[in-house]
Amino acid sequence: MDDRAKALVESRGPIRGIWAYVMAGPDSPRVTAYDRVVTSISRVMMFLILAGVFVTFFEVVMRYLFASPTLWVNELTLWLGSIVYLAAGLYTMQRRAHIRITAVYDIVSPKVRLFFDYLAIFVLVVYAVLMVIGGYDVAWEAFITWERLGTIFDPPVPATMKPLVLIITCLVALGAVNNLLTDWYGRGTKNPDWVEADHDEGVAGLVDSKTAEESKPGQKHR
Repeated sequence: MDDRAKALVESRGPIRGIWAYVMAGPDSPRVTAYDRVVTSISRVMMFLILAGVFVTFFEVVMRYLFASPTLWVNELTLWLGSIVYLAAGLYTMQRRAHIRITAVYDIVSPKVRLFFDYLAIFVLVVYAVLMVIGGYDVAWEAFITWERLGTIFDPPVPATMKPLVLIITCLVALGAVNNLLTDWYGRGTKNPDWVEADHDEGVAGLVDSKTAEESKPGQKHR
């Protein structure tokens, strides 16, 4: 839970605070339509973690208290966890929170950092295109035939996860482009809820396109 969520929960209580957090906009100095969509999807997906906890607890109770283990909880939790894992990658890209080695990036000039960002985007886009080319037929076939797992519970994990992997891969690549345009060229609208004093210096520097050349979009921040 980040600082914004903690503040909402403390001020409004658990239920109202979490609901306000889910409905709130992105925690970024400038926001685009992509940021809003990804933030909304990610904050809804976090409830899948809670669902996984509940069904796992149900399995423990049924197995050890009633000696009646289920046939579906393990597969369901794996399915939910897989979806959350993919959504987390998308959210991490939007938040610019991937672990990165910036020893060289931080000491070069802004123009060189911009070149590095373009190079990273090129690699991501090429990877996404190759993923789609190589996996489209398999994902489409799994979806149109509604391929199932082949177990007693038999959930449609392949039918949903194979296409979702390709979709999230493309959205992550799109997110990298969105971050570049936002951080370096000031695209998007200013976030009225953004408070620079509550964030690290590396994030606050990304507010206006006029100071884009002096910013450090690769700097780690909350």
